[in-house]
Amino acid sequence: MEQRRIYGKSHWYHETQSRATRGDALPLVPEAAHVDDRFLLDLTLPDDLLNACDRWLQPARALSEMLFPDVVQVNRLHTFSAYDRLSTALTVAQVYGVQRLCNHYAARLAPLPGPDSSRESNRRLAQITQYARQLASSPSVIGSVSRGQLDEVGLTTPDIILINQIIGFVGFQARVLAVFQASLGHPVRWLPGMPMQEDAPAERFAVVTAGWSSDLPAITLSYATAAQLAALERWQLQPELAGLAPLLAIDPDALSLLGETLTALSQPSTPHLLVALLTARINGSQHCFLALAERWHGATGLPDAVRNGERALQAWGHNHPFEHAVIQAAQLLTRAPDRFSAAQLIPLQEQGFSTADAVALLAWCGLSGWLNRLNIALGNE
Repeated sequence: MEQRRIYGKSHWYHETQSRATRGDALPLVPEAAHVDDRFLLDLTLPDDLLNACDRWLQPARALSEMLFPDVVQVNRLHTFSAYDRLSTALTVAQVYGVQRLCNHYAARLAPLPGPDSSRESNRRLAQITQYARQLASSPSVIGSVSRGQLDEVGLTTPDIILINQIIGFVGFQARVLAVFQASLGHPVRWLPGMPMQEDAPAERFAVVTAGWSSDLPAITLSYATAAQLAALERWQLQPELAGLAPLLAIDPDALSLLGETLTALSQPSTPHLLVALLTARINGSQHCFLALAERWHGATGLPDAVRNGERALQAWGHNHPFEHAVIQAAQLLTRAPDRFSAAQLIPLQEQGFSTADAVALLAWCGLSGWLNRLNIALGNE
């Protein structure tokens, strides 16, 4: 029997070594590349829900266009090409397994010429792919060694900040899509054998005070542009961005859009603090967790229960049905967005959340994971 041979990036799971020719097969869903809304990927939603979420969807849509333009000009300081950006996005999408997202980035990546087949290029792409997969799936393993490995393969400081923004953004996008699809009652479609993210080791949270310091050089004020200075002045006043802003201001437009999304979703309510605590605990961001625990004003004992892990949290939640519904939804969305379904939304609605409020709360969950990863990846806790 004649053996079939299939070439190209016509599937979700791509190898780090690519072919230099343009004769690749089409992706599984080639039309997924052509969408009017590159954030929601043309997901059909009720007008009232879209209108209720418009304030935070607008900057998110702008970020998707900014991070993944059709044409990217590279230079000595900005070496991340369009292929690098979409390859990184596809790697992250694969980790989370949201089919619509995987189809989109696979379809956009497929026609692009990959890097040359030299040892240096293959090593660079392999390191980028490994880093993206680790930060997406097990952020607590990322540290100064991981950042050093990116530097060794030629990534500049702007490149390293960009790759972390891309990884965080695609994780946010995956969770927003998962929540919106759940609100429509779409069936869950996840690949058998796809692992669920494990919680960060409890030892990271044994201390009750900790600082955070950047592991990369911040912008130099005397050489900063007017746009960088304006973005820094505005967003370093936001508590969640205070330490990150001097780094993220290297790309002031991306910082401003992240800040606008954050401002639109952030609330000082108990459910929002609880969701952020849970994501910080699962992802392993000690700095985020301790800052949130200081601001906690809800039921006593909850931050300690979150700190102590799953068993303690389940025991605490038995007598708190409102918090229990929030915990169950946020945990699954953080650990495995591909498995998130209407079964996690219904308990929130039974506790008094409207669909729009539940969606916004869980979008905040995705954004909190983005902030966790930026703190872990760009500094030392």
